[in-house]
Parts: sequence; C-alpha cells; structure tokens
Amino acid sequence: MPGPHEMLAVALEQARLGAAAGGVPVGGALFAADGTLLGAGHNRRVQDGDPATHGETAAFRAAGRLPHYAGTTMVTTLSPCFFCAGLIRQFRIPRLVVGEARSFGGQHEWLAEHGVEVTVLDDPECAELMSRFAEEFPDIWIEDIGGPE
Repeated sequence: MPGPHEMLAVALEQARLGAAAGGVPVGGALFAADGTLLGAGHNRRVQDGDPATHGETAAFRAAGRLPHYAGTTMVTTLSPCFFCAGLIRQFRIPRLVVGEARSFGGQHEWLAEHGVEVTVLDDPECAELMSRFAEEFPDIWIEDIGGPE
C-alpha cells in the first residue's frame, strides 16, 4: 500500500494540472483500503465555471459511485474547506491526508474531532503552489475560499 507521501504525489500532480490550466492549484485523490487509486481530480472552478468542483469533489466524482467508503483515504493538497469536509463526513471517509494547511487552515481539525484520522504533511511544494497562486490571483483565491471574512 502506498504511504501518505506517495498518495500525495497523485494529488499534487492534479494540482499542477489545475495550475497549468489557469485554475486554482488544489488536487485531490481517493484511495481504496488496499491503496488502489479510485479517482483523482483538481479544482476546476475557474475552468468550468462550476463553484462545486473542488479538488476533493473532483476526485470523489472520478471514483464513481461506491456502496460505501469504509477504509478509503481522501488525499488533498490543501486542508479541506467546510464543503469538502462535509463530503468526507457525509460519506464516512475514515482517513484524510493533507498536503499543507498553512495557506488555508481548512477543516482538518474539525474532521479529526469527528473521528477522521488526519495526517498533515506540511509539504513545501503544496504550500508554494498555493502561496504563488494567492499572490498572482488574489481575487480568485478569495472567491475560492468563500469570499472575505
């Protein structure tokens, strides 16, 4: 079974694809209990004009319908927002690997409080991708995290 860094590499590649296409560089991947990749995707809010296509939701959709998500692991380059944290809770995804939580604190702590096993890797490339994007496209970044406080 791949370790958290190997799983993150899949999500990070998705984030790079999103950035190259002019979108928000957040990637996600959903893995089965045995380490099989079920689905991967990246934030496509800008490219598709779809506010609900975050990295996690794209990975979830790419995995397709499953009878349950027991034993799965959601991997994301950035700590999940309320929307994506809700997806993880709703479908009882038991594990979450987060690339970084410096750029956006997200809801990984809330998920941990509700029984999700959370690993935050504090990956420098994930952080660099997001900080560069936030600096170059501040209006899109603020829109992506739900607007100003």
